[in-house]
Amino acid sequence: MHLQEINQLDLFSGIGGFHLGFERAGYKVNSYFSEVDKHAVAVYKNQFKDSTYVGSVTDVRGEDLPRIDLITFGSPCQDFSLAGKRKGMGGERSSLITEAIRLVHECRPRVFIWENVKGTFSSNNGADFWAIIQAFANIGGYRCEWQLLNTSWFLPQNRERIYLVGYSTTPRGDWGGVFPIGENHKPNDGVQRQVSKTLTCRYTADSNGSFLITNQQSAETFKVKSATSKEAVVEPKIIGYTRDAKGKVTDRHLKDEAGTIHSSSGGGGNTDQFVQDVKVGTWRTHKDGQGFREVKGGNCPTIPARAREDGSGQPVIETSYRIRRLTPIECERLQGFPDNHTEYGNYDGEVKKMSNTQRYKQCGNAVTVDVVQAIANKLHPLFK
Repeated sequence: MHLQEINQLDLFSGIGGFHLGFERAGYKVNSYFSEVDKHAVAVYKNQFKDSTYVGSVTDVRGEDLPRIDLITFGSPCQDFSLAGKRKGMGGERSSLITEAIRLVHECRPRVFIWENVKGTFSSNNGADFWAIIQAFANIGGYRCEWQLLNTSWFLPQNRERIYLVGYSTTPRGDWGGVFPIGENHKPNDGVQRQVSKTLTCRYTADSNGSFLITNQQSAETFKVKSATSKEAVVEPKIIGYTRDAKGKVTDRHLKDEAGTIHSSSGGGGNTDQFVQDVKVGTWRTHKDGQGFREVKGGNCPTIPARAREDGSGQPVIETSYRIRRLTPIECERLQGFPDNHTEYGNYDGEVKKMSNTQRYKQCGNAVTVDVVQAIANKLHPLFK
């Protein structure tokens, strides 16, 4: 397959979520990236070895770059965030978006994409968002579309973000624009989940030979991620919580998707999320009138013909639980990155292992790769 080759200026690049999303959508990306966090720069250099680092956004000039087809920027969002101090465009960090707008004007790319938090809509009663829209309009020659997208449509994380796409030309034909993008874009994993009255284990041929474990007590279905002859470990459930107006936790509950991953996640603070792992132990079967007997090996024992309505007489699995925080790999997966994308960084030619603190921070600051890919898939006609 012939890949569409594009030159990307990746501003506030983080660990390369925009770059990777376009690659997955079938583009050959030549990246010029700008970032000031040395750890994020190190990860980007390690993962995208042919990329070119161009320093801080304040130092980048369009005249020093080759022809740029795409500019992407998830500018600092703390001043817009509902969880922040809401300084809006008056905040030092959020005002950096004006540098990105300057570079759109200087480079005149075919497409630019801006990502930011939902709170941008309401910052200063909406005045900040419309000021940004006006600034884009003042560049001239671009049509802009935007939509609030949720990572939960693609991956099990509740993460609402604004994505705005500006493009300079509309292709001929029946191209319908970029948005709307909806939940129907979520990939189907092919696994059919159902709830059984008893604890059962079943094979699904279309899911890499994994099993589905159904818990009788909670009527929840879990997908096994690994198995040995003695034990299988199922995919975890997130422990959610509800807080009152004073921030006190009033209720905890299991849920299928994570809350928004923040840059401070994993550091032991209020943004930490916890996971309930279900560890499935040895198979046991009923001995008539004598309790259970343990069965050696990882296979389900023979299912007897004397099945009863309540499931007695059938094999069961003994389970246990543990509570823990999300791991860096799980945060990477919830953002659509490959496992261990943030494990190592290239520091001026020396590859070093990244601390977990930095890995959590980088995942929390990243754009979701799957969301970017869905947008990039719509943009192919603009780059022909």
